[in-house]
Amino acid sequence: MALSMHKESLNNKQMDSSKYVRYTPEQVEALERVYSECPKPSSLRRQQLIRECPILSNIEPKQIKVWFQNRRCREKQRKEASRLQTVNRKLTAMNKLLMEENDRLQKQVSHMVYENGYMRQHLQTASATTTDNNSCESVVMSGQHQQQQNPTPQHPQRDANNPAGLLAIAEETLAEFLSKATGTAVDWVQMIGMKPGPDSIGIVAVSRNCSGVAARACGLVSLEPTKVAEILKDRSTWFRDCRCLDVLSVIPTGNGGTIELIYMQTYAPTTLAAARDFWTLRYTTSLEDGSLVICERSLTSSTGGPTGPPTSSFIRAEMLPSGFLIRPCEGGGSIIHIVDHVDLDIGRVPEVLRPLYESSKILAQKMTIAALRHIRQIAQETSGEIQYGGGRQPAVLRTFSQRLCRSFNDAVNGFVDDGWSLMGSDGVEDVTIMINSSPGKFLGSQYNASMFPSFGGGVLCAKASMLLQNVPPALLVRFLREHRSEWADYGVDTYSATCLKASPYAVPCARPGGFPSSQVILPLAHTVEHEELLEVVRLEGHALTPEDLALARDMYLLQLCSGIDENAVGACVQLVFAPIDESFADDAPLLPSGFRVIPLDPKTVKDGPGATRTLDLASTLEVGPGSNRPSGDGEPNNYNLRSVLTIAFQFTFENHLRDNVAAMARQYVRSVVGSVQRVALAIAPSCLSSDMVPKALPGSPEALTLARWICRSYRIHTGGELIRVDSQVGDALLKQLWQHSDAIMCCSLKTNASPVFTFANQAGLDMLETTLVALQDIMLDKILDEAGRKILCSEFSKIMQQGFAYLPAGICVSSMGRPVSYEQAIALKVLNDDEANHCLALMFINWSFV
Repeated sequence: MALSMHKESLNNKQMDSSKYVRYTPEQVEALERVYSECPKPSSLRRQQLIRECPILSNIEPKQIKVWFQNRRCREKQRKEASRLQTVNRKLTAMNKLLMEENDRLQKQVSHMVYENGYMRQHLQTASATTTDNNSCESVVMSGQHQQQQNPTPQHPQRDANNPAGLLAIAEETLAEFLSKATGTAVDWVQMIGMKPGPDSIGIVAVSRNCSGVAARACGLVSLEPTKVAEILKDRSTWFRDCRCLDVLSVIPTGNGGTIELIYMQTYAPTTLAAARDFWTLRYTTSLEDGSLVICERSLTSSTGGPTGPPTSSFIRAEMLPSGFLIRPCEGGGSIIHIVDHVDLDIGRVPEVLRPLYESSKILAQKMTIAALRHIRQIAQETSGEIQYGGGRQPAVLRTFSQRLCRSFNDAVNGFVDDGWSLMGSDGVEDVTIMINSSPGKFLGSQYNASMFPSFGGGVLCAKASMLLQNVPPALLVRFLREHRSEWADYGVDTYSATCLKASPYAVPCARPGGFPSSQVILPLAHTVEHEELLEVVRLEGHALTPEDLALARDMYLLQLCSGIDENAVGACVQLVFAPIDESFADDAPLLPSGFRVIPLDPKTVKDGPGATRTLDLASTLEVGPGSNRPSGDGEPNNYNLRSVLTIAFQFTFENHLRDNVAAMARQYVRSVVGSVQRVALAIAPSCLSSDMVPKALPGSPEALTLARWICRSYRIHTGGELIRVDSQVGDALLKQLWQHSDAIMCCSLKTNASPVFTFANQAGLDMLETTLVALQDIMLDKILDEAGRKILCSEFSKIMQQGFAYLPAGICVSSMGRPVSYEQAIALKVLNDDEANHCLALMFINWSFV
C-alpha cells in the first residue's frame, strides 16, 4: 500500500513538471530580453536566469528550456511566412508582367503578319507588271510606303522661353517612349541568359533592325516609385560612363510635371575614340493609373527646341525617345520599364572600333541592366538583406567604386579641360604619355596637398590599346587579378605607393625587377549578382638582401573587378586598382590604374595564323579592309572572338624628374603589354583539332622530320618503341606523336643560354597551359621546381653519355603558375640524321594538375 502511494506521488510530480505553464507578462518580458541576447542559452545560463530573476523562481529549468525551443520555432515560422509572402508578391507581380509581355508579343506578331501580307501582295503585283523604269519606281515606292506611314514630324525652331512649344515636344516624346516600352514600335529580341523569375534581374531585350542601338528591360524592385524615380534621374551614380550631367533649365508644366533641359557628357571606352555628349529634354510626369514616367530625347533641328551648348572635344550623339516607366506594385514596390535608344554617330568611328558603337548588347550592359542592378542593390541595402564588414556603410563603398571608375575614365580620355596635355613620344607610337600639372582640377579637393609639393609636380598617365583575338575577356582579367606577379613589378608598385607618404618622392625611380612579392586578396564588398567585386589587395614584399629591407614592405591596393562572369553577353570586363595606405579613410586619395576589355560582336573570318593572337590596335587602324591575310587549313568560317583591351597606368612626378618618370612609365607599360600578350596567347583556345597537324616553328626542322628524330632516338637509347612501328609512315607518325597521352616536349641544347622549349605535343601544351606560338617564350628552368632542376643537372652528364635518363616523380609548374604532378619523367637526347645532338626531349608520364 505504501509502495503504491509512493509511485502515485512520483507520477503526480512528473505530471506537474511537464504540464503547460501560463507565463505572466513580466515573465515573458524577462525571457524575451534574454532571447534577444542569446536565442539558445545553455543549461548553466538558464539556471543563472532563474537565480537572477525572482519572478522566474517558480518555473522549472526544463520548462524554460521548452519556452526557448518554442520561441525559436515561432521565430523560424514567422521568417518563413514573411519570406513566402514576399516571394508570393514577387511571383504575382512577375506573372502580371509576363502576361503584359505576352500581350505585347502577340501584338508584335500580328503586326509582322500584317506587314508580311502587305509586302507579299505588292510583290505579286510587281511580278505581274512590266519591268520598265516607271514600274520599277512604283515598286520601290510601294516598298517604302510602310516605312513612311509615320514619318518623323519636322518642327520649326522652338524657343526655350516658350513652355508650350517644349511641352509639345515632351508629349510627343512621352508617346513615342511608351510605344517602345509597352508597344511594338521596336522589334525587341530577348537577350540570351536573361530569364525572368522572382530573383532575376528582369526581362532584358535588344533591338533588331532599327536606327541606332536600343535596349529594353523590365523588372521588380522593393522600392516605392518616387524613390526609384529619384535614383534613376541621378544618372551619374549608376551610369559609369557619365562624366557630367548638368540641368540647365527646369520648367514646371501645368499637369504637375517638369521639363528639364540637360547637357550630358560621356566618356569614350578606349583611347582611340572620341567621347560623346548629349543635349536633351527630360520630361517627368504622372499617368492616370498612378505610374511615374521619366522620358528623354535629344533636341535637334528636326525636333525643334533650343540649341545646346557648343562642343569641341566631343561628338554630339543623339538620344532617341528613351526613359523609365515606374508603376506601383500591389503590396509595395515597383514595376520598372526601361528603354535606352541612342544613335552614337558611328560614321566618325574607326572601322575596327565600330562594333563598340553598333552593339545593342553593350548598350544594354552599360545602361539598361546597370540601372536595374543599381536599384536592386539599393533596395537590398535598404531592407538590410546585405551586410558588409569592416564598419563601412554601403554608400561609402559604392562611392569608392564610382571614384575608381571615374578617375580611370578620366585617365583614359585625358580631357584638356581637366588639365591633361600630350607629351612627346620616343619615336614609337605604341604607348601614349599624357601629363597633368594641375591635378587638382580632376583629383578633387579631398586630395592631400603634400602629394604635389610647392616646387612643382603632377600626374603622368601612360596608356595603350590593343585588339585581342580569340581571348575570352573574363578569363584574361581573372588571370590578371589572381596572378599579379606574372605582369606587375614590385618596384613600380612601391613607387606608386609613395604618393601617399609624407615624402612622396623617396623612391625617385622604380627598381628594375623589384623584389619578390605575393598578394593576399581581402574581400570588401560585392554587388547582388557578384558582377562587381570591391576588395583590398595586400602586397607582401620579401627582401633578398639587408639593404632591401627598408624598401620591401607590405603595400595595399583598393581594387575593383567587374564583368568576370563569362556568361554575361556584351559586358565590359575591368580591373582597376589604386594604392592606399593602412588607415584607408573614407576620403582616401585614389590614383587608379588598370585594364579594361570590351568584347566586340563575334565576327566570321578566315582562320589563319592571326586567329589566336594579339594585335596592336593602332597598327590595325591603318590597315585597310583589303589587306591580304593568309588562310589556314581550317574551315573557311570559324567563330572569332574579338575584344579591345585598354591599359592605363598613372604615376605622380616631380617636375625635375618628369622625363625619368615618363621613360619608366613607357617602359613599364610596354612590359605589361608583353606580359598580357603572353598570357592572352596561353589562354586562347587551341586552334588545333585532334586530326590537325602542327605547323613547323621558325628555325626548326619540319614537324615530320622532328617526329621521326624523336621516335628514332627513343628506340636507339631505350631499345623500346615510343609509337607502334606500323604507323611510322607519312603523316601518321606525327599524328600519333601529337595525340600521345604523355606530355612530350623538346627544348634547345645551348651551352650559353637557358634551355627554351621549341616543340610540344597536345598533351605537352595542355600541361604547360600554352600554345605553340607562345611556347618559345617558356624556359625549362621556369617550369621545374628546385628539386627537379637539381635532379636534371645531376643526370645531365648521364643523358649526354647514355642518351637518356629516368627521372623520379615530382612537381613542375605550368606557364599559368599551376602545379602539375607526374609519376615519372624521361629525359632523352634527340639525334638528327647526322647523329649530332639536336635537342633534349622530355616526356612526363601520367601527369595531372594538383
